[in-house]
Amino acid sequence: IFSIVVFGSIVNECYVNTDSQNPQLLCIFNKNESACSYGIAVGIIAFFGCIFFFVVDLYFQQISSVKDRKRAVLLDLGFSGFLSFLWFVAFCFLANQWQQTTMSKGVSQGADAARAAITFSFFSIIVWVSSASELRYRLGTDMSLFATDQFATDPNAAYPGYPTGSGIESTETYQSPPFTETLDANPKGYQVPAY
Repeated sequence: IFSIVVFGSIVNECYVNTDSQNPQLLCIFNKNESACSYGIAVGIIAFFGCIFFFVVDLYFQQISSVKDRKRAVLLDLGFSGFLSFLWFVAFCFLANQWQQTTMSKGVSQGADAARAAITFSFFSIIVWVSSASELRYRLGTDMSLFATDQFATDPNAAYPGYPTGSGIESTETYQSPPFTETLDANPKGYQVPAY
């Protein structure tokens, strides 16, 4: 949502006419086109990255390979760290260019949008850093998360047990369990006393 606010406010209100004789739209951030382009690019990258990782999170339980699950978690972690850096650069760049901007009638029309883009760039840093934190890494690589596909979905289901052998062993090679012989009701040589 923060990325939508950043690139939406830049696209909608941060391109203004500085004077009435020149119809050309200029970036509100010190007339620096790079500042607006960078803010829009980072916002769009973050937005599509969020959509991608949301879909990955939805299908995470269907990923059967432990290696693929670990790769997905590490990719999410790396992307979060990378976007933390991009948002930090965006915040510094936009704030610096906004400080150097001279206020005029055209600039004052889009000033609120510029301040919103800077503010939500800062909030995005916090969100992406927390997403890339060590706690998320530990939770994501916990082996119990990766082994859930072996168990039944019913909470009252029994433990699945050991898998079958390689086929070399057979049931005839095992001895019968002790104390399972059937006993006669009256064994030979023993008389039941009557009381």
